[in-house]
Amino acid sequence: MVAEKNKYKMLKVKISFDVNPTKEKNYALLGIIGPFITYFSIWVSIAYAPWFSWQRNALSDLGHSVTSGVAPIFNLGLFFSGFIVLMYAVTVLKTHAKYTSFCIIVSAIMLQLVATFDEVYGVLHGLVAVLFFLSIWSTSVVNALEKKSLLALTAFLVGLISFVLFEMNVYGAGIAVPEIISFGAVATVIQISAIKIYLEKH
Repeated sequence: MVAEKNKYKMLKVKISFDVNPTKEKNYALLGIIGPFITYFSIWVSIAYAPWFSWQRNALSDLGHSVTSGVAPIFNLGLFFSGFIVLMYAVTVLKTHAKYTSFCIIVSAIMLQLVATFDEVYGVLHGLVAVLFFLSIWSTSVVNALEKKSLLALTAFLVGLISFVLFEMNVYGAGIAVPEIISFGAVATVIQISAIKIYLEKH
């Protein structure tokens, strides 16, 4: 009897993530909106942080809960964005790109951890930040293989090269520059996948 109840609970959880085809286009909007929330929180934070410089800072400096007055805007934006993108992956994308959706789930969770463990946490923040960028690059590679996507491959190369050039001091800027380039490249892949799914349902 206990085993049957547990099986029924697992079935309910599984069913709860199944999306009605008529609603799928609405859930696809999550994949479009999610990255925009990150962009919005970054730009608003920068607008109210005159001390921030693309030549000196990391984006995470905006989320430092002690020294940054815009930390709530930045961190809440990243956390909420991660949640929205995660929901897109588990409700819609999984039926169109199974392995890519799994990678995006990991990336979304990593983004939430970057917001949760801000720079105040020192090494821990550095670790989750590195894992976040590794996860979005992995997402690009997996999507390139799974969907034969040239755009995803390009996103991976753009992100990787931006960091390599930064480390080689080819261009003078803070690490915020390769960070936003890497995020933007992968966010584009996610948003275009969502737009395609949305248009398919019209």
